[in-house]
Amino acid sequence: MTADRPPLAEGVPDRLYGRRRGHPLRPRQQRLLDVTLPRLRLTPDQARDPRAAFGIGDAPLWLEVGFGGGEHALEQVAAHPEAAYIASEVFENGLCSLLTRLVAEGEEATGALPKNLRLWPQDARHLLAALPEASLDRLFLLFPDPWPKSRHAKRRFVHPSLLPLVARALKPGGTWRIASDDPTYQAWVEEVMTDAADFTLADRATARPTDWPGTRYEAKALREGRTPIYFVFART
Repeated sequence: MTADRPPLAEGVPDRLYGRRRGHPLRPRQQRLLDVTLPRLRLTPDQARDPRAAFGIGDAPLWLEVGFGGGEHALEQVAAHPEAAYIASEVFENGLCSLLTRLVAEGEEATGALPKNLRLWPQDARHLLAALPEASLDRLFLLFPDPWPKSRHAKRRFVHPSLLPLVARALKPGGTWRIASDDPTYQAWVEEVMTDAADFTLADRATARPTDWPGTRYEAKALREGRTPIYFVFART
């Protein structure tokens, strides 16, 4: 165990993600990772008292796991300045996509950044383990990798072995939003969450609710004729 990797429960996979980088990074992207990312990064020590890291008082604390291109995260940050928003993503190209939207070229070290946004560029499960108990008001998991092959099911974020970790971090009455366009993953969510003692189904829709910003993955799914399902689970 290292300082930035709190222990996970026995039997939990070492990691849920595949590669951390796609195409080679361009110079501008590398500067964003080297210079801008540290300005927004939530450290492991700060994760133990996240609201203090934001310096915005007793704000609602929201976490997005696997933000992809960052579209949803940035819209939520802009629409809800009262919320402290942690966005987690291990894929470097996704991190660069979000950071590119935040600062102009040449302003990587000086450009203004949202006060209510922090980034966690590591495995989100270690963040969940480090956060104070019952600290999260809202959790987002939007269009995650479905790991469709049965032998890879253990890598799905919605998994019986991970539910105690999520339940620990979410406060009673907190909500977990899950969206997927993959029929296998949709059925998996239904199966796993039906048996989840710490969660109840609050909503299930096939049309995106008005307060859910869209993502590029949703747009691709709709173009290709797939129907997303939008779940809301409440922490009991």
